[in-house]
Amino acid sequence: MKDTFDPWAGLRRFTQARIALGRTGDALPVARLLEFQAAHALARDAVHQPFDAEGLADTLSDHPTLLVRSRAPDRASYLQRPDLGRRLHDDDLALLSGMRCQGQGPKKSYDAVIVLADGLSSRAMHDHGKTLVDELLPRLAGWDVAPLILARQARVALGDDVAAALNAAMVVMLIGERPGLTAADSIGAYLTFSPQPGVTRDAERNCVSNIRPDGYSPALAADLIAWLMAEARRLKLTGIGLKQDRPPALPGA
Repeated sequence: MKDTFDPWAGLRRFTQARIALGRTGDALPVARLLEFQAAHALARDAVHQPFDAEGLADTLSDHPTLLVRSRAPDRASYLQRPDLGRRLHDDDLALLSGMRCQGQGPKKSYDAVIVLADGLSSRAMHDHGKTLVDELLPRLAGWDVAPLILARQARVALGDDVAAALNAAMVVMLIGERPGLTAADSIGAYLTFSPQPGVTRDAERNCVSNIRPDGYSPALAADLIAWLMAEARRLKLTGIGLKQDRPPALPGA
């Protein structure tokens, strides 16, 4: 009788990674191949799933929200022209810029603006966007936060346009991350202090990645994001100059 003992079975209980898949001859076993194809299909679906911004706004009814879009007119353009996804549509740029003015008084300014964007996985925002926002906002007591911005066909740098239009000192872009073969519902949080539109500033951003219940939980992510925001405001910078070396929480804290 053939030995069917699998020495990797115990380790698979601790990870979703595709480890020790085995082989049949020089190919994957049929079951593993079918699992791969199913995971790949789910990842593709996550990329192309339309962003229900209105539905998400309804779930966030306790907070003021505004819906905007990038210059990418459709999903195909968004995927083929990343530059279009980095800039705010002219009509929405004018809308947000107009919000800054209060009568004849000085222009309104905000400490921060939070943008919820589809990115490469609108599913991530549908599933976990509200939870993350509900965890994060109570941790920002004392901050003057702009209305929540929900953005379609958006890349990370779109947040720079949003912040500049609203005169916000910092932007926190919550965006659906590129799906993997074991996770198609991850949110990435990108923080930029003093954002400048139209400039690639990856070295001047901080990122908290893999935010989802089976990854970095929304509650823990909100703790780190709020801490990074406070440090960014204190140091007046983000990016490589802001180290994510927050002291560990005390037991029971």
